[in-house]
Amino acid sequence: MEIKRDIYLNRLIRREKNSLIKVVTGLRRCGKSYLLFNIFHDYLTEKGVPEDHIIEVALDDRSNKALRDPDCMLQYIKERIADRETYYIILDEVQLLSEFEDVLNSLLHIRNADVYVTGSNSRFLSSDVITEFRGRGDEVRIYPLSFREYMSVYKGSVDEAWDDYITYGGLPLVLSWETAEDKAAYLLSLFQKVYLTDIVDRHKVRNKEELDELVDILASAIGSLTNPLKLSNTFKSVKKKPISDKTLKRYLDYLLDAFLVSKAARYDIKGRRYIGSPAKYYFEDVGLRNARLNFRQLEENHLMENVIYNELRLRGYGVDVGLIERREMNMEHKAVKKQFEVDFVAVKGSEKYYIQSAFAMPTLEKQAQEERSLNAIGDSFKKIIVVRDNIRVRRSELGIVTMGIRNFLLDENSLNV
Repeated sequence: MEIKRDIYLNRLIRREKNSLIKVVTGLRRCGKSYLLFNIFHDYLTEKGVPEDHIIEVALDDRSNKALRDPDCMLQYIKERIADRETYYIILDEVQLLSEFEDVLNSLLHIRNADVYVTGSNSRFLSSDVITEFRGRGDEVRIYPLSFREYMSVYKGSVDEAWDDYITYGGLPLVLSWETAEDKAAYLLSLFQKVYLTDIVDRHKVRNKEELDELVDILASAIGSLTNPLKLSNTFKSVKKKPISDKTLKRYLDYLLDAFLVSKAARYDIKGRRYIGSPAKYYFEDVGLRNARLNFRQLEENHLMENVIYNELRLRGYGVDVGLIERREMNMEHKAVKKQFEVDFVAVKGSEKYYIQSAFAMPTLEKQAQEERSLNAIGDSFKKIIVVRDNIRVRRSELGIVTMGIRNFLLDENSLNV
């Protein structure tokens, strides 16, 4: 089963021969190695690059243990560069290479070398990985499978695929398991034995129980506004444990650096400024989130919101939570300030979209409620409501577009309808 991941292949192609180290980052098990060793390799050979000009080393392969020595690695690569044509150097699990930062910077001195690397431990996957290469790295972020990628190989209907996707998520290997039991066991094991273990080992977390409980709280309240102080109060009132907001801030940073969760900051649309705190946290993969809670809280409305957020980010948008404040007349005919939330403000260059995730709009009153925040914005950028139902795209008199979640996810140009 081969899953085409053209969005990432194209990003690699755009970065060819740019004199920087292409660093493929992302959540563990999301397909980084496959992208380089299979998809990108096939692209290179199909365009005529000779096999001996593609130098690939999987450092987690026991037979390549000697190449984990930095001097042996440099010698190995230099011995294979025999002419002035471009050589593509692809190193997987590069964190196993001693002094890998120094080795990669040394490779940049080889004029006809184009370098691509990936790694899978928490140190290499931290969000500040590019600084390890002193400004000479170019990050290509890869995410779990989008619903469009998932559907491209799924054997079943779109509705069945959607149900499976919001339950078990988009990690590629999930598709190789046939039963619900096997999928759940894989995700549960991965979360506990790989992701959290990496975080604990890297940051020398002394109280793993606190970290576990924080993950549970975030998983139970995806898309809810929170901050370290609010979380600290939750621990005191619900968990009966005094944990400082500073400690919880560190734990949140660990989860963000490992790409387990992502943070959406609040943005004042009218004031054109970030508010700071609180913020919303979403899981990089909803299957991992569900596994963390033993598949007990499968509220489709919240999972749909998380999926929309992830889809916008994998399409390359910066995503914030929008806030609108305006004056309205109350029952006593007095002007009062009211705040309205816009689920997502998605920005990429000059593009900007305002998006509401509305699970259902069964009545005109509910529709008016969802449109109210968008109507309050007042600028000319496109405004979209995404609903769970499989409906035709429609446009209101004020230009607000409503579409079904499947249409939004399966059409890569859905934002431009």
